[in-house]
Amino acid sequence: MPKPTFAQQVIEFTIGLEPNWEVPKGIEVLYPYHYQPTLATLRAFYAKYYNDHQERIAIFGINPGRFGAGITGVPFSDPIRLEEQCGIANSFDKRQELSSVFVYNFIEEYGGVKPFYDKYYITSLCPLGFTKDGKNYNYYDDRKLENAVLPHILENIRAQFDIGVSNKACICMGQGKNYQFFQKINEKYHFFEHILPVPHPRWVMQYRLKRKAEFLQLFLDTFGKAEELVGG
Repeated sequence: MPKPTFAQQVIEFTIGLEPNWEVPKGIEVLYPYHYQPTLATLRAFYAKYYNDHQERIAIFGINPGRFGAGITGVPFSDPIRLEEQCGIANSFDKRQELSSVFVYNFIEEYGGVKPFYDKYYITSLCPLGFTKDGKNYNYYDDRKLENAVLPHILENIRAQFDIGVSNKACICMGQGKNYQFFQKINEKYHFFEHILPVPHPRWVMQYRLKRKAEFLQLFLDTFGKAEELVGG
């Protein structure tokens, strides 16, 4: 039997996620994959850009949010970027998400979606997201939540190697709590030889917008270093 493609393995892992996680009271698990339009865009995106067996460098965000992957099923890709930059038509409300705006600005600087996705694969440390009081909530915002989802995070990271990412280097979106948490578990489990942190795109867009060009260059430099570490 032929080995499944990168795309097939991402899709299989993603649709195999279950929203039955035990989380602290008042926190809801964000699970968009029961919605057929989300499944359709997820399948279309990965079939278009990952229909191969080549190794890629993983980029780990925090966890899916309501207006990016929580709608489209594709990390850091809001409905606008998914349609206009990736060529994946969709019927979602064309509401922009700040992180997605920055990420696709960076992808343009890198050289475009095809060369970028040929080399990189965006995922999250925690494969499902959360909301509290109707707003996005991060896995590290509550210690009880962090402890509850740790097994899912470890399982998620291990799954990425089966999908086809390099263990030599990866990128961490978020230089603060996300990176600190990632470093801690990596020291214990030795997943990656190098974790290279960059500021979270939403932080840049919310608090350092006037310096966006500077941060785009920082991303280019950091991603270039990752490629050197991986070897190509």
